[in-house]
Amino acid sequence: MADKANPIRFGILGCAEIARKVSRAIALSPNATIVAVGSRSLDKAVRFIAANGLPPATRAHGSYDAVLDDRDVDAVHVPLPTSLHVRWAVAAAERGKHVLLEKPTALCAADLDRILDACKSCGVQFMDTTMWMHHPRTARMRELLSDPDRFGQLRTIHSIFSFHGDSDFLQNDIRVKPDLDGLGVLGDTGWYCIRSILWAADYELPKTAIAHHGLAKNEAGVNLSCGSTLLWDDGKVATFYCSFLAHLTMELSVAGTRGTLHLSDFVIPFEETHAKFRFATDSGFAELQTGWKPLPSEHDVSTELPQEALMIQEFSSLAGSIRDSSCKPDQKWPTIARKTQLVLDAVKASIEKGFEPVNITS
Repeated sequence: MADKANPIRFGILGCAEIARKVSRAIALSPNATIVAVGSRSLDKAVRFIAANGLPPATRAHGSYDAVLDDRDVDAVHVPLPTSLHVRWAVAAAERGKHVLLEKPTALCAADLDRILDACKSCGVQFMDTTMWMHHPRTARMRELLSDPDRFGQLRTIHSIFSFHGDSDFLQNDIRVKPDLDGLGVLGDTGWYCIRSILWAADYELPKTAIAHHGLAKNEAGVNLSCGSTLLWDDGKVATFYCSFLAHLTMELSVAGTRGTLHLSDFVIPFEETHAKFRFATDSGFAELQTGWKPLPSEHDVSTELPQEALMIQEFSSLAGSIRDSSCKPDQKWPTIARKTQLVLDAVKASIEKGFEPVNITS
């Protein structure tokens, strides 16, 4: 199995800002290391290696193809614009590299299917970089949501992820460029909202998506702010709001028949070493005075590694099992990514159809 003596060796395709965070995560992970960085500019790759304190032996390549042709690379992190994901993720899989792909994974489910089919047929592991799912807090929250005596049956979910982009971001960031990341905010912060809803619903796909009126677009037609309601046949309902135009907010509320879960930092914890959430069971109003009884319980979950390093550790463990034990790629993460993409596609279609309901089918 992969460990520091026999780690999964990463190459990075591109020098995007998120690649800095992932490169640190690889360094912190006990079963991974970086051996190569590729950019369209060799000098940029050299500067990235130096600026981020990567191992001295890390090779700089002047093209993405060179990283994929590097025999010492077992896996690649792909932080490229969404419009380039199909080309380079498929190329990586076809050259036997495990694929850690930035979100949104693709511009549509059909494109993601091309990536997933390539990974499966070539026997390589796929995972998207939704980091919060790997924090131990997430597992603890799942335990409570799965407890019928404390949470009951799921009824509703509400998710918000926004941040206020400055003028430079709104004009120049790749996430507002239709030729690079045409999904805009829906593919960026909206991806996290949709994933959180699916996670809370134990990955049961909703039946219908209805985009909300009042979305904001830039002059190029890219969404800067939008929201949606998601409906299930059994009466469950979820809403989300994602925006580049509102203050930094990461709220998630999940309510069942007997309990409620709430946290205010679901994507990125307030602090790296621990993360909190609140959980209430069988709450009611206090008699004759203002208040609740019983009060929600406060939970604080600590972690020795940040969530992004835990993501690398899990991905590398799966890749190591394929390399060392001839295991097949784990299909949990491809399946979850595809469901997220399907819901995203439906919300996008609802926007394009004038906010009409759109059925979600697998």
